[in-house]
Amino acid sequence: MRFVVVRSSATGCEPKCPEWISAEGAIEAGTPAKLKRILKALGRRQLPIIVNSPGGNVDAALQLGRIIRKNKLDVAVGVTKFFGCWPGMDDCRANDGKGAAYFGTASDGGAMCNSACPLMFAGGVRRLAGGWAYLGVHQITTTYFPAKRQYRTTYRVVRGKKYQVTTETITQGESYKTYEMSRAVSRRLSAYLREMGVGQGVLDTMKATPASEIRQIALQDMLTMKLATGTETVDLLTSASLCMLDKSAPSCRETPGNASPAKMVSTKAKAVPPQKAEASLSPPAKVAPIKPFQGAAGNAAPEMRFVVVRGSDPLCDPDCPEWISAEGAVTPRTPQKLRQLLAALDNPRLPIVISSRGGDLFGALAAGRLIHERKLDVVVARTNILGCNPPGAGCLDDNGAYVGLISQFGVECDSACALMLAGGARRLVDPKARLSVSSMGQKRIVKAYLDEMAISPGLFAAIDQSSVERQLEPDVMLKVGLVTGPDTSDTLTGPAICRSSPKPDNCRLPPSANAQAKMPPEL
Repeated sequence: MRFVVVRSSATGCEPKCPEWISAEGAIEAGTPAKLKRILKALGRRQLPIIVNSPGGNVDAALQLGRIIRKNKLDVAVGVTKFFGCWPGMDDCRANDGKGAAYFGTASDGGAMCNSACPLMFAGGVRRLAGGWAYLGVHQITTTYFPAKRQYRTTYRVVRGKKYQVTTETITQGESYKTYEMSRAVSRRLSAYLREMGVGQGVLDTMKATPASEIRQIALQDMLTMKLATGTETVDLLTSASLCMLDKSAPSCRETPGNASPAKMVSTKAKAVPPQKAEASLSPPAKVAPIKPFQGAAGNAAPEMRFVVVRGSDPLCDPDCPEWISAEGAVTPRTPQKLRQLLAALDNPRLPIVISSRGGDLFGALAAGRLIHERKLDVVVARTNILGCNPPGAGCLDDNGAYVGLISQFGVECDSACALMLAGGARRLVDPKARLSVSSMGQKRIVKAYLDEMAISPGLFAAIDQSSVERQLEPDVMLKVGLVTGPDTSDTLTGPAICRSSPKPDNCRLPPSANAQAKMPPEL
C-alpha cells in the first residue's frame, strides 16, 4: 500500500480545494510506518483517507485502524483517479507550479476493501462505503511454522561411574496453513471491534465465510453492524462544495497567488530517490485557472424540443443517417410532444440524441417508457444544426430535414435526463459528455421504473444517496447497466453506418430531384 496526498481537480474549486490521502494497494507489515510518516509530514492537518485495497496483513490492519482513530480521521472506500502525474511516474513535471504534486478525483465505482482492509476501515471516525464500493470479509488464514525438538542421549564414564549427557536438537518442520480462527485470534479481533465501536456481526460474518471466498457486506448490513456510519458516498469527504461553505472543511487548502510549488507528500511501496519521497508542506504556487464546464445553451432551454436531423458529413452523401435531436428541459409536455413526433414520422425508429439539464421527474419517466415501448436507441450527445437554430425558417435541406453534425461541446445529461436515457434499447454516452444523477424524491416510483428498465439497483442507490448532482464515470455507468456498451454516437449517427449491411433503419436516400421536400415534424 502506498499513501499520497491528492488535491481535487474538480473544475471551479480553485484556489481553495479539498485534499485527501489516497491509500491503495495491499496491506503489509511496513504499511503502518508509512502512514505515520505521511501524518507526521501533514502536521495538524486532518485529511480523510480514501482506501482501495484487496486486504493483506491482519496485524498491520489493526495498527492502521488504531492510528486512524488516534488521529480522528475519516475513511471512505474509493478509487482516486489521477490527472497529470500519478504515483510511480518518473520525473513527472505536469503539476509543477500548480500547488500540489497530485491532482485527481475520487469515486466509489470499482473500489474495494476486502479481507483485512475492513479492519483498517473500522478505525475511521466517519466510515463511508457507497453503493458501488465492494467491502468483503472472509476467514483469516494463519500460517504456522512448527519446530521439531529431537533429543539424543549419550553417556560418559568418569572414574568408573556412568553419567548421562542429553543433547537437544531443534529442526524446522514444514509450514502449514489453517483457516479456522483460533480462540485467541477471535478474542483479539472482538476486543478491537468493540474498541472501535463496531458490532460483532462483522466478526460473525468473517467466521462464517471460507477463506477461499469473499462475502460482500451490503451497505444496509454495514449500518446495522455499525461498520459504516452513514449511507453517504466518498463525495461527502472529497466534493469541491466542501470548500464553498461559510466554514470550509478541515481538508480544504487555499493556494496563495504568490506561493511556490508544493512538494510531494507521499509514501511509496518501492524505494524512490529522496527528493521524490520527501514529505513537505511548503507553500504552493499560484494555480493556473481551470476553465469551468460550459454547458451549451440549448441544454437548459425552457422546454425540450424535438427535431429530425439529417447528417451533413460529405462522407455519407447521398445516403446519410437521420436522428431525433432532443435538447432542453424535460417538462410534463415532453412525452406528448415526443409521441406526436413519432406518429408523424415516416420512419418511427430513429435514434434519439439527447442533451438536457434535466427537469420534471414524471415527464422523464413517461418519456422513458415511451422510448422503451418503441424500442428506440438513445445516445447522450449534442446536435449542431447547420445554418439556423430550430425552429427557424429557411434552414431545411431539399430533402425535408434539418442538417447537422454531432458535437462534443457542452454535452450534459442530468437527473431527469438520465431517467429518459434508461428507457433506450441501446444506451450510449459520448466520452466527453457529463452525465449526473441526484435524488428527485418519489423513491418507490423511481426504483420501480429502473427495475422495469432492467437497470441495476446500483443506479438507484447512487440516485438515492446524492442530494446534489453527482457525475458518473463511464466505468460506473457500464457497471450498473445505464449504458449498454462503450460505443459512442458514431455507432448510431456516424457517416459510415449507411454503408453497412444490413443497413440501419435510420439511413435514408434522398428523394428524386423534382420531389417536393416535406417539412419535418417539429415539436
